[in-house]
Amino acid sequence: MNFSTKNHEHQNKNIWSVSKKAVFLMLLLPLLAISQNSTEYGVFENALLTPNPTQITQFEKGITAHNKKYHGDGAYGVRVYWIANGPNTGSYVWVMGPFPWSSLDNRPLQKDGHDTDWNTNVAPYMMPGSGVQTYWRGQTELSRFPKDFTIKNMAVDTWDIKRGKYEDAMKLVKKVHAVYAEKSPDETYGIYTNEFASTKEGKDLAVISFFEKSAWLGEDHSIAKKYDEMNGTGSWKQFLNDWMDITNGGGTEIWVYREDLSGISGDVKVSERQ
Repeated sequence: MNFSTKNHEHQNKNIWSVSKKAVFLMLLLPLLAISQNSTEYGVFENALLTPNPTQITQFEKGITAHNKKYHGDGAYGVRVYWIANGPNTGSYVWVMGPFPWSSLDNRPLQKDGHDTDWNTNVAPYMMPGSGVQTYWRGQTELSRFPKDFTIKNMAVDTWDIKRGKYEDAMKLVKKVHAVYAEKSPDETYGIYTNEFASTKEGKDLAVISFFEKSAWLGEDHSIAKKYDEMNGTGSWKQFLNDWMDITNGGGTEIWVYREDLSGISGDVKVSERQ
């Protein structure tokens, strides 16, 4: 599932399709089951990191050692992604989780040498303003992980939902989810919502499509035809109009998984996300 923001005309043709120019955001990764407590849910912590361009080698060395030591498993496991396009090209996204909010009380901190290691071996090689964090909740009922896979590349689309329109947006997402479940059962994607969304940042919803080869970006998945088949002729056009009415637009990025910098592998098991 993919959203493209090349321009308005392109959006109106390919909002939920695999777009030729698909690109950005969050976060994000497939949601894994992390608690038997039904009141808790999985959250991902994302930090946008921009290294000093003259110190990339030092930055990568420091963050690799840090992740291997402090973020190699469990709720605090970390994956690192490199952003391949857009304003954040060349930056990295440090993603921890999924974890329940309660686990943050026991995360590695100063007492374990965690903070000192970060401040000594990672932070000095980053540009001012790096490290802005966001927290994303995985919406398991709207996501599709039909089989085990290994993360390689992700097309990350983020959308700015108009104030008071969140429920309307989720209803439309559910409709598209139903089409993919019926017509494209092998498609792998995750739906995430920002736990602390702000009107200033404008990133409320993230749709992450996982793919292996770049040729995937140019494929035509014919979502419009499939949507009309399930909902009636002309329904896709109406969907596009409705989506434009409840959003202020969005942005897309391609994230490339950097296993060499990460604390955990890119392997994702379906059984762990049920």
